[in-house]
Amino acid sequence: MEQTAPHPRAVHVEHCMGTVFSIDIRDPGVWRPAVAEAVALLHHVDATFSTYREDSVISRLGRNELELEDTPAEVQEALALCSGIGSDSGGFFSVTAAGRLDPSGLVKGWAIERVSDLLRDHGSRNHAVNGGGDLQLAGERSPGRPWRIGINDPTRPGRLVTVVSVRDAAVATSGTAERGCHVTDPVTGRPATELASVTVFGRHLTYVDAYATAALAMGHQCRSWLECLPGHEGITVSADGTRWESGGMPAWTTRPRPRAG
Repeated sequence: MEQTAPHPRAVHVEHCMGTVFSIDIRDPGVWRPAVAEAVALLHHVDATFSTYREDSVISRLGRNELELEDTPAEVQEALALCSGIGSDSGGFFSVTAAGRLDPSGLVKGWAIERVSDLLRDHGSRNHAVNGGGDLQLAGERSPGRPWRIGINDPTRPGRLVTVVSVRDAAVATSGTAERGCHVTDPVTGRPATELASVTVFGRHLTYVDAYATAALAMGHQCRSWLECLPGHEGITVSADGTRWESGGMPAWTTRPRPRAG
């Protein structure tokens, strides 16, 4: 019987920004230089935007030690994106937390998308960049086979809400299962507790990740917002386990098979 050769694969795992990143490249070639550049980019973003580092540009800007026009172009770009997403979400995405400058809700997804762009510039057309479960996916996992991503059920550990099959897509989840009620409703100032998780699907993780954070802060009212968000779909799981999905989700999902027994 003829054996099929395994598809080329290069995988790297990196700890950064308080989480774990993985870079999974499914193209033939030598990828060490590109991966090294990607890893350097992640650590550069962390050093620039970390709110836990006293010497980061964001910390200094938040303490008014710098004027915005004196910061690097990438900082101005990220903060402009935050402002735009704040407007898109009716103020439910905010660049401040507990009264201090904190663009963390955007930076991780933005950094992951920049890594994906870097890999594309190096010639990769098929890869996955994962940061703490938020993904930018390029091409396919192998020829003719899309990426398959399981969406965890936050109310039933070990179970999946659904499975998505996608090419050239971004997927991000914001929820309370791992970090508790870490998202605050910027309108009321209270923790967002109506939803256990929100997963958003689109093309660009910069927006998808931030939209997931905003949707969690909105609670149940995010459903009508997600239905009207061009180019994006979403799934929510309420604190009581009730599941909802936007109208375009069936085209993205395949139901997980029930467990035997």
